[in-house]
Amino acid sequence: MEEIQSQSDNYRSSSSSASSPNNHNNRLIPTNNNLFYLRKSGLLRQPISFEDSPEWEDTEIDDIEGGLGGGNDSINVVTTTASVSPALSKLNSGSLPSVSIPETSVAVRKIAGVSVVWKDLTVTIKGKRKYSDKVVKSSNGYALPGTLTVIMGPAKSGKSTLLRAIAGRLGDSARMYGEVFVNGAKSSLPYGSYGYVDRESMLIGSLTVREMLYYSALLQLPGFFSQKKSLVEDAIHAMSLGDYADKLIGGHCFMKGLPSGERRRISIARELVMRPQVLFIDEPLYHLDSVSALLMMVTLKKLASTGCTIIFTMYQSSTEVFGLFDRICLLSNGNTLFFGETLACLQHFSNAGFPCPIMQSPSDHFLRAINTDFDRIIAMCKNWQDDHGDFSSVNMDTAVAIRTLEATYRSNDAAEVESMIQRLTDKEGPLLKSRGKASGATRTAVLTWRSLLIMSREWKYFWLRLILCMFFSLCVGTIFANLGHSLSSVVVRVAAVFVFVSFTSLLSVAGLPAMIKEIKIYIHEQSNDHSGTLVFLLGNLFSSIPFLFLISISSSLVFYFLVGLRDEFSLLMYFVLNVFTCLLVNEGLMLVVATIWQDIFWSILTVISVQVLMMLVAGYFRVRETLPRAVWTYPMSYIAFHTYAVQASFSLSDTHTNDKCFLWFLVGV
Repeated sequence: MEEIQSQSDNYRSSSSSASSPNNHNNRLIPTNNNLFYLRKSGLLRQPISFEDSPEWEDTEIDDIEGGLGGGNDSINVVTTTASVSPALSKLNSGSLPSVSIPETSVAVRKIAGVSVVWKDLTVTIKGKRKYSDKVVKSSNGYALPGTLTVIMGPAKSGKSTLLRAIAGRLGDSARMYGEVFVNGAKSSLPYGSYGYVDRESMLIGSLTVREMLYYSALLQLPGFFSQKKSLVEDAIHAMSLGDYADKLIGGHCFMKGLPSGERRRISIARELVMRPQVLFIDEPLYHLDSVSALLMMVTLKKLASTGCTIIFTMYQSSTEVFGLFDRICLLSNGNTLFFGETLACLQHFSNAGFPCPIMQSPSDHFLRAINTDFDRIIAMCKNWQDDHGDFSSVNMDTAVAIRTLEATYRSNDAAEVESMIQRLTDKEGPLLKSRGKASGATRTAVLTWRSLLIMSREWKYFWLRLILCMFFSLCVGTIFANLGHSLSSVVVRVAAVFVFVSFTSLLSVAGLPAMIKEIKIYIHEQSNDHSGTLVFLLGNLFSSIPFLFLISISSSLVFYFLVGLRDEFSLLMYFVLNVFTCLLVNEGLMLVVATIWQDIFWSILTVISVQVLMMLVAGYFRVRETLPRAVWTYPMSYIAFHTYAVQASFSLSDTHTNDKCFLWFLVGV
């Protein structure tokens, strides 16, 4: 502790001297609008804000408890107003324009408030020893209705794990200890009461924004179509997507997609069709530029003003964005270094001996103090520091800074947080109830119709396969045309049938990229309980049938008459159905492989390898009875669908020659 205190005192003295107006190396030059310029020798002038730390007020817990006691659909608690609160706006006064939430003439529906509390929350992940690695360690915190609560910290600090633990979405490899309270009661969030937005946006590029949200509403909600359309329009309005509602999301094939900011807001709007009372977002500003990030946070602030409780993770933010947060949970290596008001966090760092420099973003300053990766960077830049001044605003080892901040938090602020948690959990509010789900039949019908629409617009899914199969059929048909009716022509026709059936199935790998993307969308929907395995399989099967039958009949007509097979309608349809069944089985094979790998390269490699093995034991290269019994006859020759497809086609070979004995010798039938 003496080491911590001594280094902390050294930093206080160096920081005060660096920012003092009387320092002979620095000159503060006053300008308009309460801006000052800090001039150093050899440096350009840069604007800064120079004012005392603002004061803040604690939230009135009595008003919160009174609001949670009612069960009506409107919220009667202390919520964030439609503009940035005065206390928070002081953070940027003078140097940055205050951010205001855009007003609208459309009435905004209020959402019943929900408080979420996590107490002594610890999460362990399976490591070398079972459940030995603690990712989150005894975290305490809460989120109130109408507020933005951010979980911030460096990479691999446990932000996303804590968010998933609070939402009840931990995987099988994780185990949670501690308690989560919803409205003061130990209970999990039921279906429909919360929404969870992952870091990666899994959107369907061939749908418009309105179509995407409408199909999501059909999958998630029971009730009539008119009600769901109203909820979709509310979600579009809430996330300020009106200008993009009828535009394709894009981002597939050669179609330019919507900007990343709009795509991120679509992902959030997809969860808003349920009108959730709690919204969890993992990295809402992921891959967004500064303008899109500010627009995103302003939109979330407007959404919180309706009463929704919003909890999200974030790596870092600009000063403007930081001013929109209500509470911050600061993590480092799973340890909670601070929880409370955002402005109180600035005071916490100042009390610990790390005041935020005037020209630095608060979040950047926080992460610099608690991210151990900076030690390695500073060591690399040591020589450069000596020549150009201090490279870092924190002049101590990061491990020491973390211990100092943690000790300061436990001695000053932790008791207040625990008291607040005790007051929130002493009185139970109304229990949340599930709002019901769409039936399995409805979800199957919706997924079938959506997949049909996607396949009709996604040219790489089936239209490219249709073109390839038609071209291949034309090539095979012209190569094997005018064979005559001799005994030798039977052998050639059998080869033509084998080549056509085998390679038509092999060309189906062109649809694997689109299939993998659809599987990833299903996995996202299934994680939010918007879909199920059987529903997805049936929807994919029913939507594939029309397109596979179109490929079968178009390519078979070209091949059938060019090769000169029997000119009878019943046999023609028999041949078409044979090819269609072969393609349908192959579609199932690709679906299984794509689900296992979820990677384009390995999926294509596996499907082609399996197809080649099936061709080898199909009975064309060698009769089944002559194959080695172990593995190749049992079970490979019976598993290979090529075997049945080729054998079923031999009866169509020729009517003018008696080739029964020859076919028996060739394939053993």
